[in-house]
Amino acid sequence: MNALKNYIVESYIELSKKVTWPTFAELQKSAIVVLIASMIIAFVLLAMDLFSNKVLDFYYAM
Repeated sequence: MNALKNYIVESYIELSKKVTWPTFAELQKSAIVVLIASMIIAFVLLAMDLFSNKVLDFYYAM
């Protein structure tokens, strides 16, 4: 039980004193970057899906 208490206390100290938390503005910038990257990846996957669909439609029509 003492080991668990020691772990919790050390984790709290590390999270409150040693970790540098980002500001709200930094979080907003990071969220925008993630959103844009996700949209780009989604559009690339959409293009690949549509292209493969056209290729397979052409193949099956033969």
